[in-house]
Amino acid sequence: MRHIVGLLASSALLLTGCGGGGGGSASSPTPTPVASAPAPSPTPSSTCSLASRQTFAREVLDEWYLFPELLVTSANPNSFTTVQGYIDALTATARSQGKDRFFTFITSIAEENAFFASGASAGIGIRLAIDTPARRVLISESFEGAPGLAAGIDRGDEILAIGTSSANLRSVADIIAAEGSAGITNALGPSTAGTTRLLRVARGGVSREVSVTKADFDLPAVSSRYGTRIIQDGGRQIGYINLRTFISSADAPLRQAFASFRSAGISEFIIDFRYNGGGLVSTAELMGDLLGGNRTSSDLFSGLRFRASKSSQDENTFFAPRAESVSPVKIAFIGTSATASASELVVNSMAPYLGRNLALVGGNTFGKPVGQIALDRSACDDRVRVVAFRSVNSRGGGDYFTGLASTLDVTCQAADDLTRPLGDPQEGSIRSALDFLAGRSCTAIALNGPAGNISGQSAIGAQSQHGMIASDRELLVPAAPTPAQREVPGLF
Repeated sequence: MRHIVGLLASSALLLTGCGGGGGGSASSPTPTPVASAPAPSPTPSSTCSLASRQTFAREVLDEWYLFPELLVTSANPNSFTTVQGYIDALTATARSQGKDRFFTFITSIAEENAFFASGASAGIGIRLAIDTPARRVLISESFEGAPGLAAGIDRGDEILAIGTSSANLRSVADIIAAEGSAGITNALGPSTAGTTRLLRVARGGVSREVSVTKADFDLPAVSSRYGTRIIQDGGRQIGYINLRTFISSADAPLRQAFASFRSAGISEFIIDFRYNGGGLVSTAELMGDLLGGNRTSSDLFSGLRFRASKSSQDENTFFAPRAESVSPVKIAFIGTSATASASELVVNSMAPYLGRNLALVGGNTFGKPVGQIALDRSACDDRVRVVAFRSVNSRGGGDYFTGLASTLDVTCQAADDLTRPLGDPQEGSIRSALDFLAGRSCTAIALNGPAGNISGQSAIGAQSQHGMIASDRELLVPAAPTPAQREVPGLF
């Protein structure tokens, strides 16, 4: 059985597969990653007409939606020019209550499968943060093996201007003033290999012009530069992991990292999820197992709970310690409101076992305790992901729609410090995490409502979630994100 947890513009908990493999229809009792609608008619154009695709989406929601009483059954499909627009109308009530913030959506089967297998994407390979009031765009992270880092663009750089040549460079300040955050997405162009842009980039007051051509690349889930390390702090050894996203290619480096921690006898850890929007639940379960060396097979890691009519699909997952597993005494999880889904699931699942020896450091998380199943219509390359279950921990806790901060015993507010590399012990959030592990005091994270607010223009349905990473910045997500951009907030 394979599950997926992920980010949908804002963030999304995804489940692909509640049963075995094979085919089936939208009304089959156990949807699978490749479940299909009935065989297509002889006329493909009719099979994949807008009306037909909308009908398929509606049938999926009618059968599986976690909040059937909240579906807007009066929504008229003829009033919408896209399948997503119709889905947004059907789920509007749940969205207004903060239960489905554009987590139910339609996507490409092929593109999503490619991303979850290896992080396949096309672009510059950078993560962007935008400070709209100040009209600034900053680089939060740059990915190995992608064009951006190869061109010398990295965390802490600021993009001052964007164009296709020196003759038509437009300042970022002017773009934001005229078009808002959507203008930056438009200026950077489509996420297709071969697209070239000229960027004026600055660091430390020194600017330069860099030409970069978008290319296909595989996103490393764990950075080769700072993804895992052992930090020396006051004579103590701290195991540090920065996980970008939960994809299958993360499994091997995670196992290797924990094997080294176990060999060194490390029992205190910093798990850096600050930009992690989610990914495969199988990888989240692996991380739980690797952190569960002192857990037993009778200890619940997480449970999935469906609507009453689908309660036969409910499932419990227990810890299964591995050869590389460690036995944590204390864990500091670094998060922001770009931290969602699988990341939140791991924190929520570990909390009952560590109590005050677990802290959330940085900012409040997004707040996404519900999840999707996926039903496919392969003839049209359509995958409908519908919110169908909620996740709970061993205490039954799971309704963290306003983020995890209010559910945890200890939180420590800290900055995402772009002046220092990720993995640096002096970076703001890492320094605060080290303070917690050493028993030093901290200021609790302020609770000001949902972490992931809906506004702006950077998400599906012409809406956006603010993946806030500081009081003045948010991760930039385009209006029509690719599967990779849904799961990796800020990716361009």
